[in-house]
Amino acid sequence: MPWFGLGVFKVDEGAELVEAVKSAVKYGYRSIDTAAIYGNERSVGQGIREALSETGLTRKDLFVTSKVWNVDLGFEATLAAYERSLDKLGLDYLDLYLIHWPVAGKYKEAWRALETLYQEGRVKAIGVSNFQVHHLRDLMEDAHIHPMVNQVEFHPLLTQKELLQFTREQHIQLEAWSPLMQGKLLDHPILSRIAEKYGKTVAQVILRWDLQHGVITIPKSTKAHRIVENASIFDFELALAEMGEIDALNREQRVGPDPDNFDF
Repeated sequence: MPWFGLGVFKVDEGAELVEAVKSAVKYGYRSIDTAAIYGNERSVGQGIREALSETGLTRKDLFVTSKVWNVDLGFEATLAAYERSLDKLGLDYLDLYLIHWPVAGKYKEAWRALETLYQEGRVKAIGVSNFQVHHLRDLMEDAHIHPMVNQVEFHPLLTQKELLQFTREQHIQLEAWSPLMQGKLLDHPILSRIAEKYGKTVAQVILRWDLQHGVITIPKSTKAHRIVENASIFDFELALAEMGEIDALNREQRVGPDPDNFDF
């Protein structure tokens, strides 16, 4: 699984998204993350097809993720939801399929479906999203296959230290959604000072911080220049003291719902 990818949350179906996916692939991105509830799988699929045609890459060169939405959590319902996502994307398989939210009383049956898809070779990897430690413990009590990925809100104001440590111990790869806190951190003075030192943007510093914590990151952008800029994070390294400074910004502050208190 690539360490860096393109997220498409809150990007509508249409030409802008198709071009964003094409730009990302053109400029070296190999991971694209979407979800059924985003309502944009058709445009993501079109962007992938056009990008492959224009670059000469093949399907196996890309890592494509989607997620099953809450209303489809259940064994048969999740299997059907997977087929719908494949159809909209125009793909034969997904590289990663995730349970989007830990809906109480439903995610274990959905997990059985994901295990079935994985065992049948229909999906390359399976995982969850927005699961906290207690959700993971509960799921793994009955699971035949442990989650391979947990995609959660993760940024300097929500460092999820306990969850990060637990997933490391359980060999579950943590992945960050909303790594830039939906733009709310881009003028933070401490991050700005660190960025200035390296001649980088605040976004690049945050994304580099993700990687140095061993966290996969999938920032969203539809602008080609920003897509290129976001990915320019492999030519510098934050000092240990700077990592600590950024860690210390944690305020347990979310921009998304609380996984223990949501109603959708």
